[in-house]
Amino acid sequence: MGYLAQRWRSVGFAWQGLKFLLGTQANARIHALATVAVVLAGVYCQVSRLEWLALVAAMAWVWVAESLNSGLECVVDLVSPQQHPKAAQAKDVAAAAVLIASVAAVVVGAIVFGPKLMQAVWG
Repeated sequence: MGYLAQRWRSVGFAWQGLKFLLGTQANARIHALATVAVVLAGVYCQVSRLEWLALVAAMAWVWVAESLNSGLECVVDLVSPQQHPKAAQAKDVAAAAVLIASVAAVVVGAIVFGPKLMQAVWG
């Protein structure tokens, strides 16, 4: 198999991972709705290029954290089918990464959209 064919095959595996993520993880579906809402709000508010950069980076970090969290959960379930305190700790720490990324994304959203909302409300 040639180099380009291998790369294309890798992209297919990544799409399968995204399909698994959205199909099995409720939080990923919440992130998808939040992503759509932020993009629509950004278009509506005509955010600047720099604001888009911040929003996209924040959304990407949430998606990366959620993806790694879900992948780690799969691996932990594979190697430790029985409940074990260390397995639970690994899952909890990975979930904390999603929480940290999500809180940071909310802060970025507040920084970007807060002044726009204040302007709309208070003129």
